[in-house]
This record gives sequence, structure tokens and C-alpha cells, in this order.
Amino acid sequence: MIRILHLADLHLGYLPPWKEAAESRRRERDMRLSAAVDWALAHGVDLVLIAGDLFETHRPPASLVNEVIRQLERLEGAGIPVVTLPGNHDEISYHDSVYRTEQGRWPGRLVTNPHMDRAVTLTCRGHEVSIYSLAYTSGVTRADRPLAHFPPPDGAGIHIALLHGSLDWGRERSLPIDGRALEAAGYHYAALGHIHRHEVRGRERPVVYAGIIDGKDFDDPGTGHYVVAEVDEQGAVVRREPADGVRPLVSVELDAGGYESLAQLEEDARGLVPEGAAVRLTLSGTPAYPVHPERVKAALAGRAFYLEVVDETRGLADELIEALAREPTVRGAFVQRMLERLRRAAPGEERTIRRALVRGLEAMGWEGPSG
Repeated sequence: MIRILHLADLHLGYLPPWKEAAESRRRERDMRLSAAVDWALAHGVDLVLIAGDLFETHRPPASLVNEVIRQLERLEGAGIPVVTLPGNHDEISYHDSVYRTEQGRWPGRLVTNPHMDRAVTLTCRGHEVSIYSLAYTSGVTRADRPLAHFPPPDGAGIHIALLHGSLDWGRERSLPIDGRALEAAGYHYAALGHIHRHEVRGRERPVVYAGIIDGKDFDDPGTGHYVVAEVDEQGAVVRREPADGVRPLVSVELDAGGYESLAQLEEDARGLVPEGAAVRLTLSGTPAYPVHPERVKAALAGRAFYLEVVDETRGLADELIEALAREPTVRGAFVQRMLERLRRAAPGEERTIRRALVRGLEAMGWEGPSG
């Protein structure tokens, strides 16, 4: 039995659109390979497979490339073979791809063949290990139909597929893979990349997406785990191990209509925003007071590593608008006009009109039902 650390989609070099926290977040994400190597050295890993998108782009900065090569050399120096497969973000197709310019000094085995084949044969703990793979190359690798031809796993030893693509569906910049054909091929383990969720198909001879460990954004928050496969000539057992130092990416939604004031909402939000996490706080509902995302963000400053406040409120509650419209004042006349616009609003206009109503009331000095 051999222990395989299955990595994929590290996307090193990715810079999130997080304003003041962007560069700090990029630096901490770029430490993931170093942390994974530390983990492999400490936990009896025999082989490391990188199933594509190690980098965010095909031309990462030289400093990042040098650090990645240094980390992979640590594995090779410790007797742990590493096999790297280019993905679609760091595609080998380009003449200046990192996998072309650095091929001569890339540690371990680098998959470069554009068609499915037995790409690597090596020995791990007395087992002959055959790895079947392809590096998608534009204009050479066919992607107009799902990859369905897989070389048979003939002979003794352990047979592993290493691929970067989409099982049973395809889209631009994705290698489509016939999932049934891959499962039927009979490899002891199939290590996949491209899909950022962790996913396992099959039991004795599983087809596995490792998933992205450190998420890129709030809709892609990451798994927070390493995937380890214990593989022998009968099949594989897949385990998930917690990865140290993963910053949580948390989405929180608050119904602003459930609070009497913005101050009350801010007080409740303090208890819902995890300290040190990156947080997207979405405000929804129909509040009876003006909502100021920047004020909410300022009130929670220092609690989160990064805080994004999204205002998805619908404006003021209908009952409050109608009450304001009944006032025999200039403010009441303004609300009456806006209420009439709401009644005649075309599809898609209501949200904009409600926001304009709130901003107009604020310009008149209104701060809420008591204002």
C-alpha cells in the first residue's frame, strides 16, 4: 500500500479583489504548497500528485516559480516522487508557459504528452506505479467531445489516472471527460483536478476531485482539507485530513427588516462575524431605516481579516412608505410622488426607485421612523 497526497487547484499567485486585504491574502495563499510539503514530510506520504492549476496563470512571477521549484525539490530530496500535471489556468499550450520555460529544471515528473497515455512509471515502496495522463494542449488535444479512450491498466502494480477536466460536462477552457468510461477503465485510483468541490465517485476504485484547499472567494470557499489516498493493487481508500492555516471564507446573511435600527443590526452582526475570518455580510429584507454598508463595515472594523458588506435590501417597508406619504409636509409630497413611480414601475425598476426614495429622505434629514 502507498499513501498518495492528491493536490489540485492551488491557484498560486491568485490576487482576490479584496482592496486593502488583497496582497496579504495572496501571500498567505501562496504558502499553501510549502504547508502541504511540510504535511507530506510529517505524515508518511509516499507520492504527491498535482492534478492541474498549481498556478493561477501560465506565466506566474519568477519569484513564485522559484519558490515552488524549491518546495518540490524538498519532496524529491526526501525520496517522495512528485508528478505535476498542467491545468487550464496554467496551460502548457502557450510558448511561454511556465511548464515550457522551466521544463528543464522542473523537479520530479512533469506531464507534457498531449494525448492520453501511460505518462509516468515509477517505483514506490516496492510497488511499480503507472500513471496515465495527458496535458491538454490547444490545437493538439481533442476537446470537442468527452475523453473516452483510456489505455488499459495492463500488468502488475498500481495503476493511476491523473487528469484535469470536467466529468460528464464541458465548457470553454475545460477538458470534457466521460465519467463512465473512466470508471470502467479500472484504474486503482483516478486523481482529478478542475472542479473545486471535493467529490468521490465509486468506492473500491474511486474517481476523486481533491477540491481547492484555500478558497478564492466567497462563492468558492475551499475545502480546508488535504486528500490522501491509500492505494494498493485492489483499490483505494480516500481520507480527508484537516489542513493547517486555512482562513475561513464565511458568508453571513442578515434580514435588516428584523431590526428596529441600524445600530441594533450592527450589534447583532458583531456576534455573527467570526474573528479573523474573511466575511461577506449580505443585508436583505425591507428595513424601516436607511442602510449604510460603509457604516456597518466601520462598526465591525478590526474583527474580520476582510469584511465585505453587500446591500441587497429592497428599500423601506411598504407600510412605512405609505405612512410617510400621508404626512402633510414637503417630505410627504416627495414620498407620494415616489410611491406613484413605484406603482408604475416596469420590471426591474422597483429596486432602483426604492433606493432613490431612501436617499431622497436622507437628503431631507430623515434618519428613520423617529427622525
